[in-house]
Amino acid sequence: MGKTTGFMEWQRVPAPKREKAERVEDSREFILPLAADEAKRQAGRCMDCGVPFCHQGCPLGNPIPEFNDAVYRGKWKEAYLALSGTNNFPEFTGRLCPAPCEAACVLNIDQDAVAIEQMEKEIIERAFTEGWVRARPPTSRTGKRVAVVGSGPAGLAAAAQLNQAGHHVTVYERDDRPGGLLRYGIPDFKLEKSVLDRRLKLMEAEGVEFRCGVDVGREPGFQALRGQYDAVVLAMGARRARELEVPGRELAGVVQAMEFLEHQNRRVAGGATREPRLDAAGRRVLILGGGDTGSDCLGTSLRQGAASVTQVELLPAPPKVRAESNPWPRWPLIFRTSSSQEEGGAREFGLMTKRLEGEDGKLRALHTVKVELQREAGGAPRLVEVPGSETVYEVDLLVLAMGFTGPDTGKLTEELGVKLNARGNVQVDARFSTSVEGVFSAGDTSRGASLIVWAISDGREAAKAVDTYLSQTSSTLPTRGKDQAFG
Repeated sequence: MGKTTGFMEWQRVPAPKREKAERVEDSREFILPLAADEAKRQAGRCMDCGVPFCHQGCPLGNPIPEFNDAVYRGKWKEAYLALSGTNNFPEFTGRLCPAPCEAACVLNIDQDAVAIEQMEKEIIERAFTEGWVRARPPTSRTGKRVAVVGSGPAGLAAAAQLNQAGHHVTVYERDDRPGGLLRYGIPDFKLEKSVLDRRLKLMEAEGVEFRCGVDVGREPGFQALRGQYDAVVLAMGARRARELEVPGRELAGVVQAMEFLEHQNRRVAGGATREPRLDAAGRRVLILGGGDTGSDCLGTSLRQGAASVTQVELLPAPPKVRAESNPWPRWPLIFRTSSSQEEGGAREFGLMTKRLEGEDGKLRALHTVKVELQREAGGAPRLVEVPGSETVYEVDLLVLAMGFTGPDTGKLTEELGVKLNARGNVQVDARFSTSVEGVFSAGDTSRGASLIVWAISDGREAAKAVDTYLSQTSSTLPTRGKDQAFG
């Protein structure tokens, strides 16, 4: 695929970025498009590897060699048609996906992987510019009605697919505007909301109905909703945040990451809200959590004008190269630096929070101790405190970005009686069906907090299962990419 010798002739070239000093002054996206000739070279690096392990890494089974080959040959529309056949929202994955496909790329064994994620973005943005992305309402309707609860990537994917199958789809969203975490969780500097609105406008033109400001758990209630529709898809995400259970947690100045990020997104969108407790301007900020959410909080704090920002990870720093126990094509557990971490702030690893200290009810300091990961023969690894390693950080704003423990399922279990799995997520079978007849679930609600690409994949697969349930025959909706069975 691409140019046979391209991977030997051309090195990976990342997409250009706006200068750090410039981009932290606003909330606009900072990754710029590749020049046309550079895009051709990057696509041409996709080698004819025989067995495309990138398919193993991609939950959607995207035809990666095919669309890279098309771009290299200048057949951009062909590339778009190939990509859009398996991915409803390349403009989202091309900006937000951590690219497990690149980790599984054969070139990644001893070179830099093909820039697959960037090529997705290049293809879809070219498609929008050329007018190839148009509303395509279904030619006929089945008369069946489906409710999708939640408008994040899983809910949107399920809605888009079910609508194409001819069912009337209504998406219920608790917030005032659709998009879920795409709107109020992902910072604008990673996903400008005009990109999201562009897609939502297309879905509405195709016949998908959005009802916002509706908390289904309160009104009309899950049981009533099930009675009004032929099928229901639960896609509310997994926003129940992990808590910090230490003395001093009640002090003013301790906030959850999603509160912090949502507040900023609303401000950028022109909302009147401006809560001082969620503003990092002039404050000493400490972020607990070294993952993507913590990184987003770091970039947001810098843009708000924090006096200082420190991101703290409980676990020790990962190695710079793969360990022998972490071979290709598995996801590489290595040290990474995000775009926000490039912009500024300090990073600390292997620190456990012991207590918070305050004054007049306000947070003033965080007490930590160094921890090491010890492995005993035949036992699980455990964190052990290092004697005499206590450290105190002066802090005015502590942002908790320690991950998510699952979906909010209280009303679901009370009203519908859906079963939960051992992790507290909605239990589904291989066909995304819950324990309640006619009720399905997709994305983080049943999987637990995961990647956007898994959410879209689950949404598509759940839609196929719902379509089969409603039609009582095999669904005509596409399944995962042709090589997904290999993975």
